Amino acid sequence: MSIRHGLLALLDQGPRYGYQLRVEFEARTGATWPLNVGQVYTTLARLERDGLVEPAGEDEEGHQFYAVTDAGRAELRAWFDTPVPRTSPPRDELAIKLAMAVTVPGVDVSAVVQGQRRHSIKALQDYTRLKGRALATEPADGPTAGNDLAWLLVLDQLIFQTEAEIRWLDHCETRLAKQAELRQARAAQAARDGVAAAPPAKGLRRTRR
Repeated sequence: MSIRHGLLALLDQGPRYGYQLRVEFEARTGATWPLNVGQVYTTLARLERDGLVEPAGEDEEGHQFYAVTDAGRAELRAWFDTPVPRTSPPRDELAIKLAMAVTVPGVDVSAVVQGQRRHSIKALQDYTRLKGRALATEPADGPTAGNDLAWLLVLDQLIFQTEAEIRWLDHCETRLAKQAELRQARAAQAARDGVAAAPPAKGLRRTRR
């Protein structure tokens, strides 16, 4: 998630102070990625250091406003125009967990997968309910129409992502089952080979017929 560019996008619509930026960011994303004011002001300080925003005065209550600079607008346009790269995908905690689980003795990987599937299915149900509510109250036009559309797009992404995660977990379970069958088959074959190759026990004589 690019907080940096999200704040630039908000400031491109006019000067704002930290708390306003936090509220508007969460309103447009449905608080899916909550921000605290400290994160906002830390990011603003870095943006100011890089020449992308500048102080724009204070109000009567002492709130420091920030405005985007020309360099900041150019940075924002470049962000919108550049596809999100997939060459260095973000770390996925679930993928890392399963990668570690299959290599650590004593971990019930199937239980890990099943527990995650239950959690993901519940999350999918929650997202679907939220989408239903959002569609039921979505205004056709008005000052909040853009924010509602933004929230619906975020919800769609969460739904598609969770559906893909559940399909991936199903695939993981199938692969784990096949791996277990392969191990059992190899162990059975090794046992048969061992019996066939074993010499007769000492002290036993073959009976002549």
